[in-house]
Amino acid sequence: MTLALPSAATPAPKRQAMVAVGVLSVAAITLMGGMLSVWLRFRAAAPTRESSDGLYIIKDWLPKDIAIPEVAANTMLTTFFALLLMAQWACYSAKRGHDSHRSLALLVTFGLGAAIVNAQIAVYSQMGIGVRDGAYQTMFYAITATMMILVVTGMVFTAVTWFRSVGGRRDDVEVVNAHALYWYVLTAIFVALWFVVYVQK
Repeated sequence: MTLALPSAATPAPKRQAMVAVGVLSVAAITLMGGMLSVWLRFRAAAPTRESSDGLYIIKDWLPKDIAIPEVAANTMLTTFFALLLMAQWACYSAKRGHDSHRSLALLVTFGLGAAIVNAQIAVYSQMGIGVRDGAYQTMFYAITATMMILVVTGMVFTAVTWFRSVGGRRDDVEVVNAHALYWYVLTAIFVALWFVVYVQK
């Protein structure tokens, strides 16, 4: 009678994509957190003056002639949450092997990312300010443009994930999950940016 040894345990899956996205996410959080801290420091150090009736103290941080288009800013915020829904749909579809649904979800995610970039361009065009017009203008462009670079990076990630999806990588669920994680992190970052830059001004 021949006794066979039991088969070896299945090796633990390597999660390079999740680890890489995790490191990138921490770097993005650190970068944007630092920039928002500088924004708050500049705003706190802005000179103050009394209102014409002497009842209020006005902080001269946001120039009088600058109006922030709140509709476009709020549109960006809501679009991020719609994008998260699509990214999560891609994860759901990938886990269950629904290739067409996963590809469609990734395409819509890419389109929503483009809509966010378009809304930010609309904010720039409606505000009509220059980068070197003052401290506020410089900080505004620095923070929002950095956020847009992160969004474009997410769109590139979405495109790569989509090409892998249509290229026959049906079992590559980890990349789709890492893709969703990146967009979750970007949404959290933008919520902080939206509150500090667009709401509190």
